[in-house]
Amino acid sequence: MPHLTELDTPAALVDIPCMQRNIARMQQRMEGLGVKFRPHVKTSKCLPVVQAQLEAGAQGITVSTLKEAEQFWAAGIADILYAVCIVPARLPQVLALRRQGCGLKIITDSLAGAEAIARFGRQQGEAFEVWIEVDVDGHRSGIAPEAEALLAVGRALHAGGMKLGGVMAHAGASYECDEPVALRRIAEQERAGTVRAANRLRQAGLPCPAVSVGSTPTALSAQSLEGVTEVRAGVYVFFDLVMHNVGVCPLQDIALSVLTTVIGHQPEKGWAIVDAGWMAMSRDRGTHKQRRDFGYGQVCSEAGEPITGYVMDGANQEHGIVCRQGGGEIDGDIERRFPLGTRLRILPNHACATAAQHPVYQALGPDGQARAWPRFYGW
Repeated sequence: MPHLTELDTPAALVDIPCMQRNIARMQQRMEGLGVKFRPHVKTSKCLPVVQAQLEAGAQGITVSTLKEAEQFWAAGIADILYAVCIVPARLPQVLALRRQGCGLKIITDSLAGAEAIARFGRQQGEAFEVWIEVDVDGHRSGIAPEAEALLAVGRALHAGGMKLGGVMAHAGASYECDEPVALRRIAEQERAGTVRAANRLRQAGLPCPAVSVGSTPTALSAQSLEGVTEVRAGVYVFFDLVMHNVGVCPLQDIALSVLTTVIGHQPEKGWAIVDAGWMAMSRDRGTHKQRRDFGYGQVCSEAGEPITGYVMDGANQEHGIVCRQGGGEIDGDIERRFPLGTRLRILPNHACATAAQHPVYQALGPDGQARAWPRFYGW
């Protein structure tokens, strides 16, 4: 195995001890709140990472693509929730997985979707397990807990011979918070809305065994999960600068970084040029709407220690611009601060997006030795 100092750049690094601490923290919290934990694996899309989550106590996984479902099923993981509303064209792919023995669950948030699932299921003699997505914060998709459509969708699935498996919600608006009080409020809003939806289905005589909620901020902020059966969260496994700004992790908990090398300078501008551009970091500038803008990422030493005041301020395809945040140099000499060949790490704004730029992680143990962990790709 190569050592950190021998790796080519740019490279996606995973700090294994840091990742393991993140996994243990979330798992222990969910167990303390008395719920099952089903991690969303779209962040890592990596079998060794997911195996570590399952070994820590996770039960089942959440995926964002059917390709992920296929690949994790091939690796022996059967309890899978595909947490994107299904379209009819993808139902044959779902059917194939279920007939292989995969316990794949799908979701919908519309009557048209429910009717299409039921129609296809009857044609194929398959009782798909379907969960209804609930909208708890107006962030993206789902049915409002009090909407008549909730019962109409539930009835269409149940009467159509499908298995109504439960309800699920994702409080994506939690990413817009940065105070503990606000995070606790939206976590309770997520819990209460989803439980209310489940109770309405049950009161209408419809089954609703699963009540699933989750985002990393709400999972780490909820004070009570009464009525909830499981939680989903994903980015917690690596964390990132957006989560740091939200207030759920310090910089030292960010387990993903991009190793890069200084390849040039623009001294009159106070710039060091590195070989990690947006092809290595992604174009995600999620922190620019938050209280602290980290540009394309926080600059750290090769060993992973944050270098106060320095960020990747700009990026082209294969070039990144490292400079003093806000302009200017402490010592007026960027070349002396970061000589040619200096190796740095950049902490990402959005771990999911940065990870997606790399076909493999270099997973670092405490001894600095790197193990190659491939990622899954495709839809």
